[in-house]
Amino acid sequence: MIDPVYVDENSKQKTADFQRLVQRDEVDMVVGYISSGSCKAIAPEAEALEVLTVFFDCGTPQIFEEIVTEPHYTFRTGAHATMDNVAAALYLQQAGVETDSVAGINQNYAFGQDSWRDFSASIAQVYPDSEVATEQFPKIYAGQYGAEISALLTHAPDVIHSSFWGGDMEAFIIQGAGRGVFERSSVVLTTGETAMHRLGAQMPEGTIIGARGPHGELAPESELNTWFRAAYFDRFGTLPTYPSYKMAQALLALKSASDLAGSVDRDALIEALTGLEWEGPSGMVSMALANGHQAIQDTAYGTYRYNSDTNQATLVDVIRFDAECVNPPVGVNSIDWINGGFEGANCE
Repeated sequence: MIDPVYVDENSKQKTADFQRLVQRDEVDMVVGYISSGSCKAIAPEAEALEVLTVFFDCGTPQIFEEIVTEPHYTFRTGAHATMDNVAAALYLQQAGVETDSVAGINQNYAFGQDSWRDFSASIAQVYPDSEVATEQFPKIYAGQYGAEISALLTHAPDVIHSSFWGGDMEAFIIQGAGRGVFERSSVVLTTGETAMHRLGAQMPEGTIIGARGPHGELAPESELNTWFRAAYFDRFGTLPTYPSYKMAQALLALKSASDLAGSVDRDALIEALTGLEWEGPSGMVSMALANGHQAIQDTAYGTYRYNSDTNQATLVDVIRFDAECVNPPVGVNSIDWINGGFEGANCE
């Protein structure tokens, strides 16, 4: 029997909350964290307290490349954000999008900074003559983006990249669309899938949409995915978006590890999770990086279309990328791999 203990991640005392879970509540494992800032704080603490901790999302590649370089108790069951941004650049290339100049508007913390770093570096490889028009880094949860939108309109880049997520992303879409940003530039939203059905007709046509992996509308057809979408809709009255897919992916990883180990003992689960391959609603996942503690998987991007006849949000011109094409090889840091021309990438 599983006895869950819930803690709101939106706390100013993330480390203290984690310590209470382990030391007071005596939990056997911790699963969670969507924010890169949270994972940066929690990863060293998980190793110090020797508690099995599974990050289900948090995109920054820093976690195992810089923060905890020899993890034992910490795992991430979703791919990091380098995949999102390499794939975004490749999508632009394969879709034939004009990319003489690019700009970024990203939140000023680890996820936004790393996302822009990886995207702009990937663009430099894919489009070596492309120029960066402007880089905008508003504070996370700022909500109002008038000055940044003015800068984007002034520079008029061919492509605008944003890793905004949640309310910040939706606010930027509504404010930017009202001022013509999406008409003047091709806009890439690496997490845009979460807003598709919420915004509907308010999401500008032609926006390039990602889902931090092959999740949501980008998930491959499978019996498991069909079941997951139906069960989720029946319970919540809405379709699952990528955070729900990634949490399901994390829980299924633990179930697969438990089945493999024949045990829920901490050390047995750690051994089974290390290097694990399993199937989630988004397809196959492999703990291929960081000595078997960091997942990789395929990904995809598509272009937004709203069907006014059926009032449905859809994606067209979907392009899929194999995991080995858009994730760094074993033992190579993300930015070094990108700057080295994606050496070792398998994009067949």
